[in-house]
Amino acid sequence: MSKYEGEQVLVVPREAFNAVGAFNGVRRNPEEYLEAFLKPGVARYMDRALAEQSPQFKQLIAYAIFCRKGKILAYSRTSKGTETRLHDKWSLGIGGHINPIDGLTDSIHTYLTGMEREIREEISIPPAVSQELYAVINDDTDEVGSVHLGIVHRFELEEGEVCANEKKLDNLGFHTLEELAGPLYPKLESWSTICVDALKEDAR
Repeated sequence: MSKYEGEQVLVVPREAFNAVGAFNGVRRNPEEYLEAFLKPGVARYMDRALAEQSPQFKQLIAYAIFCRKGKILAYSRTSKGTETRLHDKWSLGIGGHINPIDGLTDSIHTYLTGMEREIREEISIPPAVSQELYAVINDDTDEVGSVHLGIVHRFELEEGEVCANEKKLDNLGFHTLEELAGPLYPKLESWSTICVDALKEDAR
């Protein structure tokens, strides 16, 4: 048994990604990508151990970022996480893979159910004032990124305690954009640097 314990994850063929528009970095039309990926017959579940070694597929990752009064939630990844390639990196993203427990492969409801499940598993948060489908992020220059595609959701939170539900999340707290773009920037995982750059662009 692999370290993924037989986990099945939602993937799309790289051809589907190419058809909408392959890129490295960020795109701000996530609805277009999700609509294309969730058409009947496009997405499917695959054994994660195989998917991690198959760049001809992209694992869809719900990647939620949380903001409050101009600050952004971030955390460091401990060795408790299954993805060893991200250990000791800092991240803005909460979320993860979509699994069969979330529903059928060609449903936006399935995708959103998976996102909400992943958030609940990882953190406890106060209610959201607002949320938006923010971006798509990709980094084929990175070993992890070459087999994943991030769908970024941005939440604005009310006041209240935010705490980690999993040991793999450490140093959970809110940081200014200046801190994330400054001292913490070299420690960020690839996708989080892309998000910070996009947030900086929005702030101009």
